[in-house]
Amino acid sequence: MKMAINGMCFSMVLFLLCFTSGIGNTVQLVQGEKTWCIAKPSTDQATLLGNLNYACSQVDCSVLQRGKPCFNPDNLISHASLAMNLYYQSRGRNAWNCNFKNSAIVVLTDPSKSSF
Repeated sequence: MKMAINGMCFSMVLFLLCFTSGIGNTVQLVQGEKTWCIAKPSTDQATLLGNLNYACSQVDCSVLQRGKPCFNPDNLISHASLAMNLYYQSRGRNAWNCNFKNSAIVVLTDPSKSSF
């Protein structure tokens, strides 16, 4: 049992390292696994703004408007992450649709359950 848990932990670390190092496109996700695309925490403000603008030019980001359900938290990383995820989800949840010039990462945990 302990060996299986250690193997799972190693697999998760390897998975995260692949995505944060920019080679995530080679990692296959388990088919049917729910995934989300979010901005990497280290992404600079200009890149976040560019990602937000690009994603919203491709998908409907009206849920980010003041008074709408996804406006809060009202900060750039949250808004950019939501827009990038809308784009990622609309394009079929392929790893290459969550690259944004290596400023995004695919996660297995629902980001709406945490705050940025």
